[in-house]
Amino acid sequence: MCGICGKVSLNSSIDISKDLISNMCALLKHRGPDDEGVYLNHKPRGPGSNAKVGLGHRRLSIIDLSSAGHQPMSNENGSVWIVMNGEIYNFLELRELLKQKGHEFKSQTDAEVILHLYEDKGVECLKDLRGMFAFAIWDESSESLFLARDRIGKKPLFYSLRNTDLVFASELNALLQDKGISRDIDLSSIDDFLNYQYIPAPFTIFKEVKKLPPAHFLIWEKGKVRIDRYWNLDYSEKLNLREEEYCERILSLLKEATKIRLISDVPLGAFLSGGIDSSAVVGIMAQLMDRPVKTFSIGFENKSFNETPYAKLVSERFGTEHKEFIVKPNALEILPKLILHFGEPYGDSSAIPTYYLSKITRENVTVALNGDGGDESFGGYERYVANLMAERYRGPAIIANKLFGKIVEKAPESTHKKDKINRLKKFLSITNLNKESRYSEFMAIFNENKRAGIYSDYLKGEIGKNGRGRIISKEYQKSGVEDLIDSTLYVDLMTYMPGDLLPKVDITSMANSLEARSPFLDHKFLEFSAQIPSHLKIRGIVTKYILKETFKKTLPASVLNREKMGFGVPVGEWFRGELKSYAYEVLLDSKAIKRNYFKRESVKQLLDEHCKGKVNNGAKIWSLLNLELWHRLFIDRDMP
Repeated sequence: MCGICGKVSLNSSIDISKDLISNMCALLKHRGPDDEGVYLNHKPRGPGSNAKVGLGHRRLSIIDLSSAGHQPMSNENGSVWIVMNGEIYNFLELRELLKQKGHEFKSQTDAEVILHLYEDKGVECLKDLRGMFAFAIWDESSESLFLARDRIGKKPLFYSLRNTDLVFASELNALLQDKGISRDIDLSSIDDFLNYQYIPAPFTIFKEVKKLPPAHFLIWEKGKVRIDRYWNLDYSEKLNLREEEYCERILSLLKEATKIRLISDVPLGAFLSGGIDSSAVVGIMAQLMDRPVKTFSIGFENKSFNETPYAKLVSERFGTEHKEFIVKPNALEILPKLILHFGEPYGDSSAIPTYYLSKITRENVTVALNGDGGDESFGGYERYVANLMAERYRGPAIIANKLFGKIVEKAPESTHKKDKINRLKKFLSITNLNKESRYSEFMAIFNENKRAGIYSDYLKGEIGKNGRGRIISKEYQKSGVEDLIDSTLYVDLMTYMPGDLLPKVDITSMANSLEARSPFLDHKFLEFSAQIPSHLKIRGIVTKYILKETFKKTLPASVLNREKMGFGVPVGEWFRGELKSYAYEVLLDSKAIKRNYFKRESVKQLLDEHCKGKVNNGAKIWSLLNLELWHRLFIDRDMP
């Protein structure tokens, strides 16, 4: 796992300096503390040739710990160069095939495999790669730069195109070392952020910076850019197997996906939450490894956020070397650090416990497997059931809303994670909506009405002129299927997964120089799970039915049957307690109000309602706080 960066230009009046690439690398050191490399080429390569390139790399040594794995890395004659972030799990198989074709290797790394595979197949090499990656290949012969990102978006890649100059990096903060990139804000991204709690690709908070979307590649050639997609999930074709056969295939494919993720020349372990997905991965690891699995969990004093008792049950079942830590998160200490690493507003407060978990895990191992992707492939969220119930029983649900909606709406909301009043309010609010709007309502931090109520006239006007429309509706259409569960799983895997969940794990783990691997997100496993009929994923009110059936003989019943808890921190309680005065101070400060994004009275009402216990506005306040602190760090530049 590493950090990459670089620049390519046709501007004859400037050279790409080593200082620029080195400065970008310096801000990626946490992603690769073991080594740094820079490649520069300003030499003309023939008549009409004036392209200049600089590539930078920070290395976290996982495979081939020797100096032979140093990047930027070239082919035999130095005509093709690569910088790569990630892991290719089938690289040994590909390496043998390439050797048979006459390619010579100087290292044991997967990056060199990509390099030679590109020589053979060009951009088609992407179809052979199995893993998580973001890489850049400079091809001297064609004077082209080839950027690519893995299928589901595990590894990030940001870029900025100005005239004929292209700059790229693994993180926004590193990219901004190129002082030519404007920090002008894309105001529509503020609207996206307050809606989704993240900014969806290809957009970022900055007008001049974009994310390369998952499963896409970009080719810069002589100043011109082409971006294309190379993979997608297909939910339209279903298998017709017996339940037992589905279970056998799930277990076999997940076992294989886990096995190839155990390749490592450094210590390896696993996150263990005590949920089904991470427990399944740990159980498979225990079967495959010749020594006890090292597992790691964190817990909290607040019982509604503490999963450690379930993690301990799983640890005892599989005989792991288990370490658990009870932490009291210090939001004021960790939040500026997280904002710096994310580089743009990010509102998912579960980044805090994920950071702490990564920190204590890195003290013991360098690589950790996790259970990410199980919910999005097998229907693990309550909102799938609620959406289905609202669709099937729309008439009775609308009547219930008319009879009880106003009464329920007046009930005070708890900051308890699974408060029944909160959940009932959410369900009644979606009863008369279509599936796209129901999904948006469930996912929104501020729904459309709430955003309109808090925005200043200026921000409303700017978003009205430049708004991006309904991203979720477009993704439902792209799914190509009518089935409610299948289409919603597709939307989650194309938006929520790469926009929220994967950046959270990537940023918080790499901030601690820890590599995180996700067997459930193996693309072959994802392709198979898309072929499973949806009624085997959601059965009645049972979520992840077929996955639970697969592991019912190996996982404790209390783990299989418990209510989903999720991973988070009690921000709602914080803003009624220890962070109350801080929230008022920051969000109502003249500096924040002068940005002219929000109406002061609306922000104050939001805070007042929450602190009086009328409504749980914890997630809303957290998002506004992130946005304001991001401004102070990246725009005002007045935070340490």
